[in-house]
Amino acid sequence: MNKGTLVEFRLQGDGSGDRNRQRRVGVVERPEGKKHWIVLDSQGQAHTLHPRQITYTVVEPTFTLSELPLFLAEVESYLDPASLEVAWELLVEEGEAVDPAAMAQLLFSDQTASQCYAAYRLLSDDKLYFKQKGDRFEPRSELQVADLKHQQEREAERLQTQQAFFARLNTLLSGDAVSWQGSDMPYLTALERYVLLGDESNTKSQAIEILSALGRSISVDDTFDLLVALGWWHPHENLPLRRSKLPTQFSDAILSVVEERLADLPPDLDADRRDLTHLKVYTIDDESTAEIDDGLSLETLAEGRQRLWIHIADPTRWMTPGDPLDLEAQGRGTTVYLPTGMIPMFPRELSTGPMSLNQGQQRCALSFGIDLDETGEVEGFEIAPSTIKPTYRLSYEDVDEMLGLDLQDEPELMQLAQWAGVRSQWRQSHGAISINMPESLIKVDGDSVSIQVLNPSRARALVAEMMILAGEVAARYGATHKLPLPFRHQPQPELPPEEELLQLLPGLVRDCAIRRCMPKSEVSTTPNRHASLGLDGYCQVTSPIRRYADLVAHFQIKAHLRGDPLPFGEADLNTLLASITTIAHEATLVERQTNRYWSLEFLRRQGDQVWTALVLRWLRDNDNLALILLEDLGLELVMRLPLSLRLGDRIGVKVAAVNPRLDTIHLTEHSLSPATATLEP
Repeated sequence: MNKGTLVEFRLQGDGSGDRNRQRRVGVVERPEGKKHWIVLDSQGQAHTLHPRQITYTVVEPTFTLSELPLFLAEVESYLDPASLEVAWELLVEEGEAVDPAAMAQLLFSDQTASQCYAAYRLLSDDKLYFKQKGDRFEPRSELQVADLKHQQEREAERLQTQQAFFARLNTLLSGDAVSWQGSDMPYLTALERYVLLGDESNTKSQAIEILSALGRSISVDDTFDLLVALGWWHPHENLPLRRSKLPTQFSDAILSVVEERLADLPPDLDADRRDLTHLKVYTIDDESTAEIDDGLSLETLAEGRQRLWIHIADPTRWMTPGDPLDLEAQGRGTTVYLPTGMIPMFPRELSTGPMSLNQGQQRCALSFGIDLDETGEVEGFEIAPSTIKPTYRLSYEDVDEMLGLDLQDEPELMQLAQWAGVRSQWRQSHGAISINMPESLIKVDGDSVSIQVLNPSRARALVAEMMILAGEVAARYGATHKLPLPFRHQPQPELPPEEELLQLLPGLVRDCAIRRCMPKSEVSTTPNRHASLGLDGYCQVTSPIRRYADLVAHFQIKAHLRGDPLPFGEADLNTLLASITTIAHEATLVERQTNRYWSLEFLRRQGDQVWTALVLRWLRDNDNLALILLEDLGLELVMRLPLSLRLGDRIGVKVAAVNPRLDTIHLTEHSLSPATATLEP
């Protein structure tokens, strides 16, 4: 190349995606070394270029810098991309490649330097009609062009949709109301998934594009705040629930099935139900419980003996195995209980309505009539589909008060409580392990958060003993008749030596030490010992509205009572139990994480409150980490404490920092009055 040769070049390291911004035009000044050239651009700036950076060369005439503007203006006058379509239509049939000079002759009927460079510009910028092969450009086929046009149209539509979304988004952020469109959902979903999955989200790039367009930082926290600002999410959005696969709504199809069942109840497969409507039936639950699935009665037989009746709601009256309602419940596995409300296994129209043992309403049930000897051993039992009419709807607090007053107006309730005590002693004598740790009931009502401590009580012990008794009887029935049922069992724990336990303060500290040794319970289709309950066999049957495994037990037992084939063979039941156990585990995890979030949010709102905490156990001595119990709230938290403290000591603690969304809390120690600190646990 000679001095004055005009060249097009692209600079190395220019990461711009705009080809025109990459494109530079200049005049060769002189060679530099063996391979490089010094080129002056239109601004007079010198660039040292390797030949591979030069993309086009005007061999003649030569130019001076002052002539460049006129030359480029001439080139611009020829740059009509629409003219390429005409040229393509002429060349596509032959399929012959052309160089810029030939294209200039075809387009402009001449081959001046400006026309040839303009032809090159048109061809090199074109992404539709021609593709470059070396120094020539080959026309694409009609099919390829049609496909590319379709892609360009779709991209244009995407950009238009995206711009409309950004316009609505900015309008909303400025304080004006908007109505989201269906086309906005993919963008909002991309933001949601980025918050929920972070770097693992397959929509991360789309979320980043949205955040960048808004000038926001690329972070999960800022994206969460954006969704809240848009009104798309609540400030306390339940992220564990959103991350889970748990369904939160019922489909229109399922709700239609419910309407049909309510309007036209199917024939009862148990037409000869036992009429137990003459019995006084107590239902005992938390005040807020809406799904009432168990009730208790006491019947005095002719010879003066007493029979315990445990009535369990019978949702199988409303369905058959494999029908839409059953499959829906199977897919959900369990009712999920959250501080903000429950997510039922069945639609509420059924679960809190005709399935529930509501006071004063005649209801279908599966009733367990049980005879005990004076020690609490099961002497005999019967299981029967029944009809009952619940008499009293009582809360645990109601029953505790009644038992405390020893009301003789309700002798059946008093005697049920006595039998519960006998049963508890019988189980203890058979190896049952009692752990009485307080539980927290967290409730969110609007913007209000409350925590109630559920301490052990006579009423709760009464109900628990009767439910355990029904589970033992169901397991006995299944074992006797070799029925595959969802039997629950627990291996024998390896407890600390008795002398070691006796060194711990009785009560919460000792119970906490025992609790950590308890193995998880398991479910199988054959009975086995349940160590902590002190039973040789146990099968949960008392919550069929809320637990699908209990519902399966009802299907199996009722089919056997009728003499019908069992709905689930052992192999099928094993497969089913594996599935619903996985679902139940996920639901438990969501419940635990949600309760944890709201417990931290409750503490955040209490400001400088000082709480009395009981030191339960050391977690890691070398890190001074201990498990403490906030006694007024029933909350267990981890805290770093001086090793000089002993298990069972009481200390004052205060929240120094807490972030519920990040699941972090830092507590500091504060002094308590001597009287508080030395209370016996």
